[in-house]
Amino acid sequence: MSRIVYSVMSSLDGYNTDAEGDFSWAFPPEPVVASLIADAQSVSTYLYGRRMYETMAGWETDPTWAEGSPESANFAELWQRADKVVFSRTLTEVSTQRTRLEPEFTVEALERARAEATGDLTIEGPTLAAEAFRLGLIDVVEVLVCPVIIGGGLRVFPDGVRLDLNLTREKRFENGMVQLTYERRNQ
Repeated sequence: MSRIVYSVMSSLDGYNTDAEGDFSWAFPPEPVVASLIADAQSVSTYLYGRRMYETMAGWETDPTWAEGSPESANFAELWQRADKVVFSRTLTEVSTQRTRLEPEFTVEALERARAEATGDLTIEGPTLAAEAFRLGLIDVVEVLVCPVIIGGGLRVFPDGVRLDLNLTREKRFENGMVQLTYERRNQ
């Protein structure tokens, strides 16, 4: 069965964006991007909220994104091949192929996406992930910890949710970033 993976970049103090919504401090160098792309090979479906989808859509709608480096081109190709499910009450249409809209994030909608997936599903973005955590649907947590403290912003993990995890991988990079993978403990 396909796993639901929460994949997120985090400051050392646990934020995905700063108080102004900026995440430029999290842009990884090429060796880190290569590792993230290797991990994404098992992903067949991306699950997004509106804001994260609008941010990520550039991998298909703006050809200059793929021109940044060979790794950027690899990721653009990988992203375009994958299915995308966007959960939004306000978005009325999508700008990318292989993308469908769901008006609400529900267990049924997520299980339908899981049943249709040929690989893992990844949730990127703390807001949508918080819903999945509250519903008990997260199987794997992948965190790229960035060596910066930003002092506030959008938290990586929601308050009031407990999930017992086992560390299954740790990878360190020369720039101080650390990639951690945790799997949900069998209950």
